Amino acid sequence: MRRADLDQLASIARDAGRGILQNYESDFRVEYKSPGDPVTDADRQANTLICSRLAAEFPGAAIVAEESASELYAGYRSEPRVFFVDPLDGTREYVAKNGQFVVMIGLLVDDVPSLGVVYQPTTGTLWCGARGVGAWRVDADGTEREIRVGAVEQPEEARVTVSRSRRSEHLKNVLKQIGARQVIPMGSAGLKGALVAEGNADAYLSLGVSGKYWDACAMDAIVSAAGGRVSDARGVALDYRSGELELSHGVLASNPVLHAALERRLQSA
Repeated sequence: MRRADLDQLASIARDAGRGILQNYESDFRVEYKSPGDPVTDADRQANTLICSRLAAEFPGAAIVAEESASELYAGYRSEPRVFFVDPLDGTREYVAKNGQFVVMIGLLVDDVPSLGVVYQPTTGTLWCGARGVGAWRVDADGTEREIRVGAVEQPEEARVTVSRSRRSEHLKNVLKQIGARQVIPMGSAGLKGALVAEGNADAYLSLGVSGKYWDACAMDAIVSAAGGRVSDARGVALDYRSGELELSHGVLASNPVLHAALERRLQSA
């Protein structure tokens, strides 16, 4: 994986983000794919832009995108390179106008999330990572710094980020049993993963159904490139070729030592 590939993905994400921001600042219309699952023109327009650019700049790769028709990526499991795209991760936050939404593009090579970019249009902040190369945060003014996951090893000392809008009683009870020092509610899976990758949260935890694989691939690549580990909440590696796009068993991301400790706590909880 090359840094140049990351730069290409970053350019695509920023261009999509500009369109999203234009819609965000207008009187946009909200529709619902199902109860509690909103979609807007910004989702669809960003999806179209990203997919067309990926097809042109990375020919031959499969593209699994949230707002694309499923028949367009029906054979992705047998392709060596697969992009997972969430054109607007955090549509609920977008509708609520709290700024906690991002563009996410992740690349699976064979079975490994290898490249990822997460871009927040409202701040102009980009997080990116290439497994085996490194991970970076790039601010709106162009300031860039390499990022690493934190070094906290004990759950009692950990800052754990969780969903802002999906905090079940079960999750609250589990967090009490874990005994985390701080719980950080945050919209967007991508933002939660970015907090872990840059060391501003020690772990990201979600239980039960936690979105789809396009909610995880970019974040997985960045956290891994920053020295962390991502799995489901049971400690099982995410299987992007399972045939089921749903993240059915939660998400756990942190540094490897804390990850193992949290796995043990979750099993007993």
